[in-house]
Amino acid sequence: MNFKAQTKQNQLLERISTQHLFVGIDIAQQSHVARAVNFRGITIGTPLHFSNNDAGFWQLLQWMKDIQKNIN
Repeated sequence: MNFKAQTKQNQLLERISTQHLFVGIDIAQQSHVARAVNFRGITIGTPLHFSNNDAGFWQLLQWMKDIQKNIN
């Protein structure tokens, strides 16, 4: 069983390309912080602090789009 799980994980890792953007979000009750890294784990841009509301999530979406434009 463990062998199959490892094989599946390796297959997923092989799909990662230079086009991928990874965003990690530290969630809290009122505000969150997001950070983006490339496929090698190198930080891209500056962390984003955003509110826990619609405006904050739209800000997060725009921030991710801006980062994607700058790395391509």
